[in-house]
Amino acid sequence: MAASIYSDFPPYLTPEQRNHLLTALNDWSIANGLAVRPSSSFVSEHSDPSGVLAVTAPVTLFPSLFPKNSFNHAKALQQAYNRLYVAISRNEEWLGEVIQELIEVDDFIAHLWEIHLAVKKEGYVQDLSLGLFRSDYMIHVDLSVPDSAPQIKQVEFNTIASSFGGLSRQVSLLHRHLLTTKCYPEDISLVPGNQQISSSIEQLANGLAAAHLRYGSSKLSKPLPLCILFIVQSPERNIFDQRHIEYQLQTLGHTVIRLPFDLVETHTFMPSSNPDRPLIYTPKFSPSTFYEVSTLYFRAGYSPDEYTNSAAWSTRLHLERSAAIKCPSILTHLAGSKKVQQVLATPGSRHLERLLSDPNLLDPLRRTFSAIYPLDDSPAGKEAKSIALDLEKSKGYVLKPQREGGGNNIYRGNIPPFLKSLGDERKWRGYILMELIEPPAQRNSIVREGVVKTGEVICELGIYGTCLWSHSGDGGDDGILHNSEAGYLLRTKGRESEEGGVAAGFGAVDSVLLIDTDETKPGK
Repeated sequence: MAASIYSDFPPYLTPEQRNHLLTALNDWSIANGLAVRPSSSFVSEHSDPSGVLAVTAPVTLFPSLFPKNSFNHAKALQQAYNRLYVAISRNEEWLGEVIQELIEVDDFIAHLWEIHLAVKKEGYVQDLSLGLFRSDYMIHVDLSVPDSAPQIKQVEFNTIASSFGGLSRQVSLLHRHLLTTKCYPEDISLVPGNQQISSSIEQLANGLAAAHLRYGSSKLSKPLPLCILFIVQSPERNIFDQRHIEYQLQTLGHTVIRLPFDLVETHTFMPSSNPDRPLIYTPKFSPSTFYEVSTLYFRAGYSPDEYTNSAAWSTRLHLERSAAIKCPSILTHLAGSKKVQQVLATPGSRHLERLLSDPNLLDPLRRTFSAIYPLDDSPAGKEAKSIALDLEKSKGYVLKPQREGGGNNIYRGNIPPFLKSLGDERKWRGYILMELIEPPAQRNSIVREGVVKTGEVICELGIYGTCLWSHSGDGGDDGILHNSEAGYLLRTKGRESEEGGVAAGFGAVDSVLLIDTDETKPGK
């Protein structure tokens, strides 16, 4: 970790101040849906057999400091990143070349590609795709360069189930509430900058609504009412995060229904006589009621753990064949693989030029890349292998698989023994080697299941984006019909934790307190 560039923050709390702050935090959180279902280690299944209890989501006690210029830069880049990943999803030839290398070593990627090819052979009936994206960054400061300014470096780009858009707004409102009700010590007002409210709930809902409206009228001779279908995991601890977006859509007048991934084929069908393949949903609690699905929002189906049998793959094929607008489609799901990120970010890569026609976008995007290498037989891959197998050199790197969700990465000195444990070197091609970003240290307190831990923390900023596009080119050469930045997420973890996934048990949701760059310099 780099030395701190931040002022001495947050302020010291007396026991009385901390107890008052915790009471206010917990009460506001439960009253306003900043909550999760409790883990089994905290509340046993015996104590909550119906799964109805809720606890405050893992949150920070204070908002965390973040350089104002870096925050604004990340927000300003999001539409360009949306455009880049639309270009990748629309360029089947380019994406296929990248994915081909993984098919031999990654069954999950191979099965997804097979579904795309099967639907392509039959003929896609839906030309539109929706992306609710999130681009994740950390602050990097090059302390070897005098007076080096903080800059953002991309950790990853998420194209499926980009979570915490609901809770990110709520935690920013929590911190604003604690600030305005004087729950914080008075000297917090001395911190320069201001605390930012995330617009993620409204903006993500607006993206889904744009797709829902663009779907048009029912494709049946006897029209049915339309709905947006959330494809979810069951049980789902992070349900309230999803509910906030669902409820916002309902305030806009749209029908939203939740359906567990493993029940999709039980409760949906496509009329065999209709070549448009509309997806029809009928609820278990009302079997005589029918809806036509305009938009599928995947909050499940992103992990190999969810595809344990042929029925799961049949479900994904079933949904991809339908006329519903997918968020994401198979191609967009594949575009989010770490291999794509590596191909773009390997030093000397010219793939951005192949994908984007606007030269003004290239350098701003490229400056956010960290060095990422393949583990193959190319010159860059051979160099990466030598680094990855060296106990000393590997300490500056992280090994990433083609997976979503926290807890999958291998860090530093654990890389060499892990690669050796894989045996066949061909399996190494399913991973990328990424230069570690060393963010500056700061302090905060994380509250998780009633326990407060205070110490050095690392913050990861996610910027949401929404984008609706046509694969055939409606909307112009790039096919884009809707493109928007959509709020932010700040996740904070203890310095000792390598991972930052909140749902996976590693981090907490947080909000941004902006500070001017000049005031972050040591000695200021």
